[in-house]
Amino acid sequence: MILDIQTVIYLVFIGVFAGIISGFIGIGGGIVIVPGLIYLVGLTQIQAQGTSLALMLPPIGILAFMHYYKQGNVDLKVAGIVSVTFIIGGFFGAKIAHKIDQNIVKIIFGVLMLLIAFKMIFSGVKLYFGK
Repeated sequence: MILDIQTVIYLVFIGVFAGIISGFIGIGGGIVIVPGLIYLVGLTQIQAQGTSLALMLPPIGILAFMHYYKQGNVDLKVAGIVSVTFIIGGFFGAKIAHKIDQNIVKIIFGVLMLLIAFKMIFSGVKLYFGK
C-alpha cells in the first residue's frame, strides 16, 4: 500500500483514537482498529484483521499474525504507524477514564459497541445482497 499523507493522517487518527478508547474503556483492536482500517484506509476485512494482529503481535497474536502475513494480508507500515499512535492514545485514554464517573464510561462503551456493530452489519448486508 502506498502511504500518502491522507492515509498517514487516517492511520494516526485510528491509532490515537483506538489508544484513547482502549485506555478509556478497555477496547481497541477488533472494535476500533479493524473498522477504521476498512472504512478509512480501504483495507479488506482480512487485511484489516491481519494488520490489527501485527500491531498487537507481542502480547497475543503472534501465531495468527504469522498466518495472515504468510497469506500476504498484513501491511507492516500501517501496523507500525497505528501501533505507535495507539500507545500514545492509550496513555491519554487511561487518564481520561480515571477522571470520569464510571457509569458514564460504561454508557460510552456500550454506545460505541452498538454504533460499530450497526455499521459493520449494515455494510455487510448491503455488500452481500448488492443493495
